[in-house]
Amino acid sequence: MAKEPGYVYILTNPSFREDWVKIGKSSRPVDIRSKELDNTAVPLPFEIYATLKTEKFDIVEKKIHKAIDRLTDLRIRQNREFFNIQPELALEIFKDEAMILDDAVITMYENNQPIVLKENDTTLPTKPAAPHRPRFKFSMVNIPIGAELTFVPTGVKVKVASEDQIEYEGRIFKLSPFVGTFMPVEKRNTSGAYQGPKYFTYQGEVLDDIRSRIESKE
Repeated sequence: MAKEPGYVYILTNPSFREDWVKIGKSSRPVDIRSKELDNTAVPLPFEIYATLKTEKFDIVEKKIHKAIDRLTDLRIRQNREFFNIQPELALEIFKDEAMILDDAVITMYENNQPIVLKENDTTLPTKPAAPHRPRFKFSMVNIPIGAELTFVPTGVKVKVASEDQIEYEGRIFKLSPFVGTFMPVEKRNTSGAYQGPKYFTYQGEVLDDIRSRIESKE
């Protein structure tokens, strides 16, 4: 009987430095695992950066940890799955490992949603199913720091604090974690994952619509 595939994952966290990641494994979908890790030990929820799906996920996780350890002493604590490495570099190591597996599928994520899928049912995708959109930044849509935004589900006002953060009641948030925190219970979706720019407006226009309008002119 064939073994059920599992996942090796790269998680990032808005409360961590940009070159800190968590690399672990899960026999279940990674969005479930990332929610399990959302506890009082970290101030903000984890975000899925990429996954590698394979039946050999137990072995692959150990090999990836060893590969990173060989680069230098990048493990933040030797008994934990946190590494001082850019997620982009970790993904390259995932891709190298996938090349020697016969069932590997790598999936990249943005705002906890998959953006790279299998192409033509091959075992390893060679290009994105759709063009990869860079992470949202306010400068992309010409919104200055200090500008006021409206959180559509509740109508509360927030201020732009940086390129990708907002301020609300003296606290700093990225858009997607804010939505996950303040979305009213009756409006929550089943996955718990939200694309932040779809839930805020600037001067009456949804951020994601502003971005799409600007992109269509480029």
